[in-house]
Amino acid sequence: MTYIAKPRLHHPSLACNALGYTRRDYEGRVSTLCAGCGHDSISAAIVRACWELAIEPHRVAKLSGIGCSSKTPDYFLSPSHGFNTVHGRMPSVLTGANLANRELLYLGVSGDGDSASIGIGQFVHAIRRGVNMVYIVENNGVYGLTKGQFSATADAGSVSKKGVVNTDAPLDLVGLALQLGASFVGRSFSGDKEQLVPLIKGAIAHRGAAILDVLSPCVTFNNHAGSTKSYDYVREHNDSINRLDFIEPRAEITVDYAPGELIEVTQHDGSLLRLRKLDAAYDPSDRVAAMNYLHERQAAGEIVTGLLYVDEGAQDLHAHLKTVATPLNTLDTAALCPGAAALDRINAALR
Repeated sequence: MTYIAKPRLHHPSLACNALGYTRRDYEGRVSTLCAGCGHDSISAAIVRACWELAIEPHRVAKLSGIGCSSKTPDYFLSPSHGFNTVHGRMPSVLTGANLANRELLYLGVSGDGDSASIGIGQFVHAIRRGVNMVYIVENNGVYGLTKGQFSATADAGSVSKKGVVNTDAPLDLVGLALQLGASFVGRSFSGDKEQLVPLIKGAIAHRGAAILDVLSPCVTFNNHAGSTKSYDYVREHNDSINRLDFIEPRAEITVDYAPGELIEVTQHDGSLLRLRKLDAAYDPSDRVAAMNYLHERQAAGEIVTGLLYVDEGAQDLHAHLKTVATPLNTLDTAALCPGAAALDRINAALR
């Protein structure tokens, strides 16, 4: 695959943050995702949030699994540490890195297939352990890299690119995160940066497991069977010597709606998302009330967006394990191997 690097030269009039960095300093390579993909909007929101917070890029560790979403860390924060894991295993690698070096800001980027299917067990345990991380799920309901099969978050009754109707009940990652004890839970839409950027900034400032479920439309898998303009129809009625593919560029879907307002967003395939932004009077400190509200709005066919729950007094995995303040990867041999006497005391305590 060919990667296109962005020019390093910046226009002198670009605004700088408190560190003297421009927003361009937080960007990455040129995206190879489909034009209009919601994932690119999320990358832009991450860039803006980190720039506004004046975060030193070298203090960020970005990790991902496999999928369209897991490609996106290449498109932001180029100077940061990065690790692309195998499918669904990002949370455990992030947990290990966090235990070794607590001084980095851990940003996990995953997808609904990566987190809600093969990686669901990893997702569950990273949350319940309270790993200090920002965990962003770029949720589009399909497996984008393997031609648009339903993921575990696809709504029952939705129709695939090939006209197949999904009969399985969807898995709600926000509801699951609330049940598992996540101390910061939010949901947003990729095209609503005015809501998404503050949520990312809040998640970065939070100590504990911060989960953001971001609805992100897929622009490619919306040419369903029955359309005479679909790729499959043309291939079936065309005697070609090879198989070429073309993804029609689409415009980015953006929204702007007030707190407490309900809006219907038409996606590229004509389907509707009914988004309700949390009212300004909503109390995000009540976990049970948040779960009840989600179920209530879900029954009305609405998707709630905003900061759903936050525990401002939450502690992370290091506090639970009572680890030392010094990052474990900087401890010397004497500290890591205290000798036989210390081991004898530990064994005696287990008898």
